[in-house]
Amino acid sequence: MISPVNFYKTISYVNFRSKDVNGNSENQKPKQEKTAKASIFYINDLHGNINNMSKIYNAKNSFDKLNHEGQDVFCLASGDISASDNNALVKISSTFMKSINLDANVIGNHELDANPQEVYDLNKDYGYTLLGALNMTYKNQNNPLESIVAKSIIKEINGNKYGIIGIIPPDLHGRIRDNDSKKTVIPLSETETAIAVQQEVEKLQNDGINKIILLSHCGFKFDQNLAKNTSGIDVILGAHTHNLINDIKFNENLFNSKSGEPVIITQAGRDGEHFGILNVEFDENGIIKSAQNSIQESKKFNHNPVMEEIFNTILDKKEKVGIIKTAFPPLKDRLADPNPNGYIIADACKTELNTDIAMINAGNIRGSFKEGILTERQLYEITPLNNQMVVFKINEEELVNAVKEGAASICQTGHRAGLIIPSGFEYTLAHNGEVKSIIIIDKDGQKHPIDINNPDKNKFYTVATDNFMACGGDNYFTNKLSELDAIYDFDKDKLAADYIKKLGKPVEIVDDGRITFVD
Repeated sequence: MISPVNFYKTISYVNFRSKDVNGNSENQKPKQEKTAKASIFYINDLHGNINNMSKIYNAKNSFDKLNHEGQDVFCLASGDISASDNNALVKISSTFMKSINLDANVIGNHELDANPQEVYDLNKDYGYTLLGALNMTYKNQNNPLESIVAKSIIKEINGNKYGIIGIIPPDLHGRIRDNDSKKTVIPLSETETAIAVQQEVEKLQNDGINKIILLSHCGFKFDQNLAKNTSGIDVILGAHTHNLINDIKFNENLFNSKSGEPVIITQAGRDGEHFGILNVEFDENGIIKSAQNSIQESKKFNHNPVMEEIFNTILDKKEKVGIIKTAFPPLKDRLADPNPNGYIIADACKTELNTDIAMINAGNIRGSFKEGILTERQLYEITPLNNQMVVFKINEEELVNAVKEGAASICQTGHRAGLIIPSGFEYTLAHNGEVKSIIIIDKDGQKHPIDINNPDKNKFYTVATDNFMACGGDNYFTNKLSELDAIYDFDKDKLAADYIKKLGKPVEIVDDGRITFVD
């Protein structure tokens, strides 16, 4: 495990007294003034990754043991810490956030995989504040979220006051399945959100707060624009686009605000693979004097046995499923790389639901298999979002369009929504995201190429997927929920467990070439 002294080993302070954020020298004589120093432990986009929660718990313990004399210490999250509507996983996420003494979390899209009443029930008594009400409206009165979700909070430490604001993603409805949250929660647009943030900042300033932190689940591009076109925000702890932002770099994650003051933006990647520590020094006017941003790898910390036992008890998925004989090395980017960890799960969906093909979005595969005994919990951690499996029919044109949608994303920032993970077909694509071929593999193993330039609208296939994709999530399909042939009250982890048990032999996770890049 990392020693606390190594948290900042290679990170140097950026000092804004010698340079402004554009690198211009200032001819100012140093003067004595009252300053405030903050040290922020931050996380985002864990997506219910239980494995990394346990490691981050130990990382937070190491952070707490640092010498924080003269510092105002925070622990903040920028959303999507939870994922799925599985009450057990939401409870695990809430327990984790309470255990690391989180001050606040903003609602991301995956917090709203669960319905509003469930979010209320599983977050109301955990001690941290849920933010996001600033740009969240409700279709109906008496929404349970209204009583627990705040616009902002004021935190006073060592006599220093900080304003903490939270905003939800304006593209929320494209990022959650068709549930009560989607039907009853309405986000403001990007423009409306920016206006609401500025108004809340000014309200806090009128209350004497001049150090303001924004928890944003709106994405890096939005955060950059917000930093440059508003005044009064000092730090934006970002999320949603899964950027991994280390250090502090001019015109990348450090900008002049509209009024000329420095604004720092952070993000710590996705799935809890990293966490961040931001040290900031403010002058007496709440303007940043110096800062230090450090991203750390969670894998360098051990699991915490106490948290592991708590998680296992809540999840109750201990049964042995099978044995993994050969595992596949970790991917560089699970959204843009062929993923054999998803292949076997897609095969399980196709086989167990007896369909022509199966399709899984790469973002649904959050972990990887490991050699040795495979348990229900390990399967759940690989695909933890707890969707419902569905079956419906698509024609060749819809299949081609879905594959092209996923392929095109590999050239976009963050690679969202990611490649389609197939079973019952294979495809090739160029590194620029252009699909070159799609070949259907029937149940007898015979291959049938599709004319991707002229797909047959009258040729149909039954497809196994989940209700997130079926409702139009990630834009692979138009909403298909009214066209379902079947819907099941379980997700891919159950199908994978049943499939592997029936195989009755050790499993090899290999790349069989069903997604191939060509020049």
